[in-house]
Amino acid sequence: MKPNILLISVDQMRGDCLSILNHPVVDTPNLDQLTRSGVLFRNAYSATPSCIPARTAMLTGMSQRSHGRVGYQDKVAWDYKHTLPSVLVEAGYHTQCVGKMHVYPARNLCGFHNVVMHDGYLHHNRIRSANTVTESFDSCDDYLPWLRERAGADCDLLDLGLDCNASTVARPWHLQEALHPTNWVVTQSIDFLRRRDPRKPFFLSMSFVRPHPPFDPPQAFLDMYVDADIPDPVIGVWAEAMDPDRNGLNPITSKGIVPRNRLRRAQAAYYALITHIDHQIGRFLQSMTEYGVLQNTIILFTSDHGELLGDHHLFRKTLPYEGSAKVPFILADPGDLLKMNKNTVNDHVIEIRDIMPTLLDAAGASIPDSVDGLSLLPLARGESVKWRDAIHGEHECKDMSNHYMTDGVQKYIWFSQTGREQLFDLSKDSQETTNLIEDTRYKVSLESWRGRLAAELADREEGYSDGKQLFVGRLAQTVLKNLPNRSN
Repeated sequence: MKPNILLISVDQMRGDCLSILNHPVVDTPNLDQLTRSGVLFRNAYSATPSCIPARTAMLTGMSQRSHGRVGYQDKVAWDYKHTLPSVLVEAGYHTQCVGKMHVYPARNLCGFHNVVMHDGYLHHNRIRSANTVTESFDSCDDYLPWLRERAGADCDLLDLGLDCNASTVARPWHLQEALHPTNWVVTQSIDFLRRRDPRKPFFLSMSFVRPHPPFDPPQAFLDMYVDADIPDPVIGVWAEAMDPDRNGLNPITSKGIVPRNRLRRAQAAYYALITHIDHQIGRFLQSMTEYGVLQNTIILFTSDHGELLGDHHLFRKTLPYEGSAKVPFILADPGDLLKMNKNTVNDHVIEIRDIMPTLLDAAGASIPDSVDGLSLLPLARGESVKWRDAIHGEHECKDMSNHYMTDGVQKYIWFSQTGREQLFDLSKDSQETTNLIEDTRYKVSLESWRGRLAAELADREEGYSDGKQLFVGRLAQTVLKNLPNRSN
């Protein structure tokens, strides 16, 4: 029988938050063990680091230029012909998603046989005056009815007083741990193991909303970090040193100087949510052993994007810095089905679009021509293979709209609305503290990166480039209109 496929995705987890990468605080024992049974890809990036565009790349295998989502915009229909679950269905798989999808309409199956959904708090679904009955939150969330059956009919996602995008305010989960959304994803996933079709291999997408805010870990996990010696966020010499408008006092800020005690508690809660997820992943791995499927399952763990968490006085995502754009990425094979070089670290530059072709390759399924990503199996096996030498990323972000290119050694950033540029030597400055744009020793590299980005953006409908030079101030879009792989 073909191998089972388990895709574990989390939301807003930084690529450095693994204890196997010697993070100074975070403890992730189960993810560390997954890495020992597979390969850790250390230079994994999210080309468009926010939820919707990143998850589009995850499910379609397309680059942002192909799937068209180059910023964050709700209520744009998902009408892609080929998705990871739809291709696996054609290959004979029983497919199931538990947790976050963040598609539109919310009940769009995107090729899955079934979806048990919790996207978290989405504003466009909760604002009742803007929705029809069929689009309202009550019709597109499965966690909240489950919670109300167990904890009371008046329970809601707002009970803790935390906003779903608040990156600086934290408090412990107020109900028993078993009722937390993280536990719910695993509880429902274990139930899928019970009721799946045993005649077919399965594809399970186990998709967590955390460590995305609200920062609400169970008390036991917050206790692990609240008194820990947590390092201060890294602040580049180029970062804004002042916050005259006091943006840092806004609980849903994207930049600013946050009161120190509030920031340290947010850091502690963020790390606590990661360890909570890790323990629940351990719970699911034990259940897989009980059901006799662990040794016949390929497991891929990743996040859709990161969290700046105060780096350079910045928060949340969408920006091209390592805390936002770099993600954890583990490909594990407990049963040694794929003959990978286990317990190794790979430094090739990869992107979320590589998930679909990798898992289809593992399943022995055909990879559609629409897929831009590459299978990681040759790299995981240590084979000599011609690989991409860099990736291009971008995100619409008003005056901070940006493009970046990186080969894992250097990173070039261009802010399209202002023309501001940054160049970092990641091999010497992995935390991006020093902008080398004026350093004459990097003049040749800078010109090369400018040329490569200009070529990458040639013929884009925004008019960013003529293929040779970059044009500042062209209107940045959230969704491209001229797309060959979509019907609208």
